[in-house]
Amino acid sequence: MARPNVLLPSLLFMATVSLFAFAEDCDYTIYVRTGTRDSAGTDANVAVVLSDKYGNKVQIPNLENWGGLMGRGHNYFENGNVDVFSSKATCLAGPVCLLSVTSDGTGNKPGWYLDSVEVRVGADSARQHFNVDRWLATDERPYDLTAIRNICGV
Repeated sequence: MARPNVLLPSLLFMATVSLFAFAEDCDYTIYVRTGTRDSAGTDANVAVVLSDKYGNKVQIPNLENWGGLMGRGHNYFENGNVDVFSSKATCLAGPVCLLSVTSDGTGNKPGWYLDSVEVRVGADSARQHFNVDRWLATDERPYDLTAIRNICGV
């Protein structure tokens, strides 16, 4: 039988290692394709939530501020653009399978036609593509500023 004065430090060490392993940061790269319909672009702020099948989340309150890579003065989320964002965030326990994209509905012509989003995670660049193909707007169907794509159960 293990001695108590050896067992407790061993358990604490394993718990600490597990905690730090789960809290490790991963590189996320997000490609956002704006549609090409009339007035598809927006000046609104865009938030993203990425989730795995276990319910773990990466929350990005402002995508442009989080990791916009397109250069100073670039006008994000405009008609036909593919905008790229990259930064580090907590690693998820499983692959990204749920995407939530929300426009805050602000700015000049706040309605936005979002075509698709691709998420790449880590050095191996595990990819997940989400077709959105809809308006995030209060004046266009479906009259909602949030789009959710969930392929966790597929």
